[in-house]
Amino acid sequence: MRLLLTSDTHLPKRAKVLPAPLMAELPHADVVFHAGDWVDTATLDLLEDRCRRLVGVYGNNDGPDLRARLPEVAYADLGGLRFGVIHETGPAQGREKRCAARFPGLDVLVFGHSHIPWDTTAPTGLRLLNPGSPTDRRRQPHCTYMTATVADGRLTDVELHRLPPRTPG
Repeated sequence: MRLLLTSDTHLPKRAKVLPAPLMAELPHADVVFHAGDWVDTATLDLLEDRCRRLVGVYGNNDGPDLRARLPEVAYADLGGLRFGVIHETGPAQGREKRCAARFPGLDVLVFGHSHIPWDTTAPTGLRLLNPGSPTDRRRQPHCTYMTATVADGRLTDVELHRLPPRTPG
């Protein structure tokens, strides 16, 4: 099962459209995760229309229209693994311990907010993944998203994809 992970798209404030490489991944993904800060409902509509399955949450920059359509936390059982998605606005320090305590039944937690890619495993075995942002790199060298595979009850092939710089215009 192929997964596509994204977050913090911030359209149309940080970019006018989702990057072409991210859009090209959509037909290949069995499940797309979006960890919040969509900002506009058009992006949610677009992903709902183009994804086989979308698991998304709202973020701190998402207004009432998005909050009416999306949960704060979403869950999905995929190939023998229990996934959770949250925007997670807490500090980086102590994240593994905090998230492991809050989500003891999960195998993988996809989160956003920082725009900083993250891939760690808590002492409890909880895998924490932040795909960064495909539109707003902030203090990072590249805009990013992630892909992964679920096979035989395991998460494999977790890959961070760096996007080329946007050209003005």
